[in-house]
This record gives sequence, structure tokens and C-alpha cells, in this order.
Amino acid sequence: SLVVLFGATAGAYGAKLGSDERELILLVWQVVDLPSKKVGTLHKSLVKADNLDLSDQCREVSGLTPEGLGKAEPLDRVLQQFSQLVSSDLKVLGRSSYTLCTDGQLLIRQVLHPETSKKNFLLSDCFYSFYDLRKEFHACYPSSAAVKDQTIKTMAEYLGLGTDETEEDFGVWQVKTMVAIIFSMLSENCNHVFTEPETVKYKYETGPCLLWLFFFFLCSSKSETVDSETVIRARGLPWQSSDQDIARFFKGLNIAKGGVALCLNAQGRRNGEALVRFVNSEQRDLALERHKHHMGSRYIEVYKATGEEFLKIAGGTSNEVAQFLSKENQVIIRMRGLPFTATQEDVLGFLGPECPVTGGKEGLLFVKYPDGRPTGDAFVLFSCEEYAQNALKKHKEILGKRYIELFRSTAAEVQQVVLNRYMSTPLIPTLPAPIIPVIPPPYTIATGSIRDCVRLRGLPYTAGIDDILEFMGDATADIKPHGVHMVLNQQGRPSGDAFIQMKSADKAFMVAQKCHKKMMKDRYVEVFQCSGEEMNFVLMGGTLNRSGLSPPPCKLPCLSPPAYAAFQTAAVIPAEAALYQPQALLPTTRTPQASAAAPPTVTYYPAQAAQLYMNYTAYYPSPPVSPTTVGYIAAPPGAVAAAATATHTPILPQPGALVRMQGLPYNTGMKEILSFFQGYQYAPDDYNGLIQLSDQARSVLQAPKEWVCL
Repeated sequence: SLVVLFGATAGAYGAKLGSDERELILLVWQVVDLPSKKVGTLHKSLVKADNLDLSDQCREVSGLTPEGLGKAEPLDRVLQQFSQLVSSDLKVLGRSSYTLCTDGQLLIRQVLHPETSKKNFLLSDCFYSFYDLRKEFHACYPSSAAVKDQTIKTMAEYLGLGTDETEEDFGVWQVKTMVAIIFSMLSENCNHVFTEPETVKYKYETGPCLLWLFFFFLCSSKSETVDSETVIRARGLPWQSSDQDIARFFKGLNIAKGGVALCLNAQGRRNGEALVRFVNSEQRDLALERHKHHMGSRYIEVYKATGEEFLKIAGGTSNEVAQFLSKENQVIIRMRGLPFTATQEDVLGFLGPECPVTGGKEGLLFVKYPDGRPTGDAFVLFSCEEYAQNALKKHKEILGKRYIELFRSTAAEVQQVVLNRYMSTPLIPTLPAPIIPVIPPPYTIATGSIRDCVRLRGLPYTAGIDDILEFMGDATADIKPHGVHMVLNQQGRPSGDAFIQMKSADKAFMVAQKCHKKMMKDRYVEVFQCSGEEMNFVLMGGTLNRSGLSPPPCKLPCLSPPAYAAFQTAAVIPAEAALYQPQALLPTTRTPQASAAAPPTVTYYPAQAAQLYMNYTAYYPSPPVSPTTVGYIAAPPGAVAAAATATHTPILPQPGALVRMQGLPYNTGMKEILSFFQGYQYAPDDYNGLIQLSDQARSVLQAPKEWVCL
């Protein structure tokens, strides 16, 4: 038997059903006995939604009102009634089992499963298997329209059935017409058989994902080994989200086994993004319709991604990881902050008998650096949810003299973390590996105290260069070439700020007066006049607020990376690289005397990065990333030597003569650093020009030289 089911929500109707997260307000159904071609009673039930504000389309199409829905039962009660009434009708027809039949997949996958998941109650087994009438119709009538273009009305018209929807109530006509279509398909001319129902997975299957494909991918001439039409990127996830939380967000859609890969930053921490691989492109397309749906109080952005991206996150592994993940259907917990001397026995003793580890020591995986040193991270396998919950209760308990953090983890995260540490660099680093030399651009950021710039604050995060130019209106003609600079945060995303260089201070003043608090995409934008020096401070990583300027790290009186040195000569720059200069490569504010003495710095920037920042390039190209995300990339020794030869400027004789210190106490001063290096050979005076030093710092370095080291 089939149970023909139709439903509607308080929002979108038709092809967009469920895309707006609106709740179910109507269910209509009827039992159809296929062998005898008999039908049961047609039932119509209104559903009381938590939000009774109906969309205009819903009011127009359904004719329902908030007053009528206010008297209905909530969804859980309606579903109980559904099961009882279906069982009763089947008993009358002498049947005991049934399968649902719906018009397309949206009602089951995009409405019922997501809504019941959010409301924390389970659907009965019948909602995990159903027939898609559109697919069955196309299989029966191959010459009909494509499945995606089918509707109840077009199928009825193809068969010559009556299509006057006004004769019946909303929902009733749809179910009666679907029943008539099914009977036509069962006729002697077609003799259609319903054999392969659509299925919804009961739970997300964890496990190692594509264990060996990653290395095949590295060695293969193919660009991908995972279908890009099955992968999406979810952004904006709570940092503590697990793979099960993400699977719950996509409830109703079938995710491939081990298909959730949590993305990590360079420090091995989750960055709020995940790549998800579905079983086919149809499921992926349905997932894209959940763009900006909510996980708790946060909305999640959903975009297309590629198979190559998925492999980079989820495909890498080693023999050790493969063996660790070979035990499937295990709950994985990540431990962080372990003492470097911690042993397997120490970890097992910390967890205790109330949360036994699967396989004992075999269920532990310590993460190590390439030289074998421990990182303080480990992954642990548990055979059931109960043991994992007991382990999570030990979050921030003490082992030795350190508190230990425990989090839920995934197989993809295990692979990514271990491979990152094994390679000693991030799998997807902040910036890709150096490839081509970038020569200084022929333009510079303005400096000085002339207030010929404006600052835009409160921009929509989706705003691009074109939006800013449209916002500026006629004043666009007064913008200097290459004068629009987007300020990005440390994750490389728009911060809501931008700076614009105008041709004069008067033009900047007029723009600030005209455009201040003007609307851009439903948000008002504040516009302030500022100087090139103030703009330069912010673009180089400083802050500008009511309290004044807070200088960036490169402006503080301390040793600064050489990538912040000023460029002195303009040169021709390759066309493919000209539009993608990182902010750290642009000149900083320096006096003419200091600039004259500083040698040029050769900095490298990879060609692939051009593809990452296309949105921030237009006729007025904007540097793609803020300097806080770029840091600096040292050039190969040959490039440095070539630059030195060309300009006849003394430079360091060999690589490695500079050291970078990390992990300093925040109150560390110059004297503490010099004391730390006491006893090492000093650097000759000729090398001072390679580093930005204040006069005070230079005087200190020139004092007792026998204990200074660079």
C-alpha cells in the first residue's frame, strides 16, 4: 500500500518549499491499496506552528489564516494522529504495511526531518523511506518533462486529467490528483511497479574518509578524485560543533560515510568551517537550499565546494592513522594540553574505568611533530556514546600539573591534524607556499598628515568594490587609481571597514559630508575624513578609534620583520600578480632619510593566491588581505642576493642570520631580550638597515656590542 502525502509550510511553496525554515502548517493524506486499487478515507489536518505569521504566498495559495491555525494541534500530536489513522485505514483494507508517496522530495527531506530535529522529537520509521512520484512518473513516461520540471499539475495535464484546483480545498485537490496519476500508472498500458523507494539515512556514519585517495590525488594527473558536484562548504559554525551536529543541521539529506570534514586553522583549532560530501549531486543541491538556516542562534552559510578542497581536508592519512581509524562506528574524543611526558598509561589512568578506551592502548593516538616530539594532543576511541560522555565530563581536570581539554572530534579531523603535524606546516596554510617573485608595485599608499582619505565603517560583509563605487556615486571620479582598500580581519574576511584615497583633502571632505550614514544594502555606513598616515596605520594592523591611534606591530619600537621595510624602486610587475599585492608588501610611513638608507626587500607571493581573492579586485584594485593575516614570507637566498647585487647595498651574508622569537611575555622589553642573548656575537653596523629600529633601539644595539646577536 501507498500513503499519498501532501504538506505545506507557512512560507514558500512549490520548488522553494522548506528553503526559508518556515514550519509545517498542513498535512493531507490518503491510503491507496495498489493490488485492489482501492483507497481509504482522505484526511486533512492543520498544524499549529510556533510562529503563526503566514507569508503572502501562503495566504494566497492555501487560503489559511492564523486564527484557524491557532486552534490546531502541534506537529507531534498531528503525527501521532497520522500514524493512528493510517493504521486504521490499512486494517479496513486488509493491509498492514505501507510506504509514503510524495510530490517530490522537499516535504520529507527539507521540511519534516529538519523541523522535527530542531524540535527534538523522533519521526517514525515510515518517514525514512518514500516514493518520489515525480521520478516514478518520469520512469513510467520517459517522454514527459524532466523530473525537476514536473509538478502535480503538469503530470495531470500530460495524462489529460482535470486540473481545476478551485473545485477542492487546498491540499485535497493535490492528493486526489496524485491518486489519479498513480492509478493511471497502474493501468494495463503502463503496468508500473513501485520497486525502489527513496531512503533517508537514520544516522550519520562516521569512519575514515577516503583513506588512500589523497596520496593517489597527489601523484595522479587528474585534478580531482571526488565529484565536486557532491561537496559543500558550511561557514559560521560554532567552534565546538562536532560532525554529528553538522549532520543534524543537514538532517533529511544523505551525507556520505565519513563525509564531514571540520576545517582547522594553522594552530590546529577549528575555524568555524566544514566541508561536507553528500552521496550525490541531488542531495548537494538540496543542501545549498539551507543557506543561512540556523544552528541554534547562529545562521550557517552554505556554498559550493570542490572535490579537491574536500580531499585536502579529509583525504590525508598515514598508516598509523589508518590503523587507528580502522575500528568503525567509534566515538572520537580529542584531548588537548597533555604534558609532553604523558604516556599511554597516564592517559588511560586519567580517563579511568568509567570510560574504557576501545582496544586499550590501541585506542590512543598521540599527535607528534616530524622530529617525534609530542604536541600535547591525542585522540581517543570509545565504543559508545555513554563512555564518550563520561570522558567529556573530565574536561579541564588536572593531569600532572596541567588541565586537559576534551572535545568531540571526527575521523577527518584526526587525519587533518596528524597530517598537518607530520608535514610541519598546515595542510591549507594561511598563505600557500611561495612560488613566484613579486616586485614592488608602481603605486604606493599615501602617507603624511593631509586628510585626503575617507574611512567607511559599518559596510555589509558582502559588500565588494562595485558596491563601494556605487555607494560613492559621482565622487567615484575623484578616487585615486588603486585607491580603494578593503580591511579584512585575521580570517581573511571583510571586517566592515574600507579606506578610500581621494585626489584632494577637499574631495575627501565633500564625500564625508555627502555620504555619511548613507544606506548600503539595508545598513547605514559611517564615512569619516582621515589622513593617509591614519589609513596606513590601520592597513598595517593598527587600530583607529575615539581613543586615537594604536600602532601596528611593525611600528612599535622593537625588531620588526624585514618584509615591512619600504620599497625604494618601482619596477614592472607581472600582470597576473599586479592585482594581488598583500598589504604587508606596501610601503610604510617613514621619513625620507630613513627611506633613503633602507635597502629593498624581495618578498615572494604565490600565484595560486590570486584565485582566492578575486572578489576584492576591480578597476580600483584593493589589497586582498590585511597585514595581520599575511605576516611575512622570506625570499629564497638567491633572490635576496640578486636584489643586493642590483642595488649594491650590503645585506646579510647568509640565510639564518636573523632569528624570530615567539612566545615572549607581553611585558618583555628590549633589555630583557638583549640579556637573553648575552654572550653571542654582535651584528655589524651594516646590517642595521635591514631592520626597522627606533633611534632608542639603535642606540641600545650600538652600546655593548659584544653581547648582541641578530
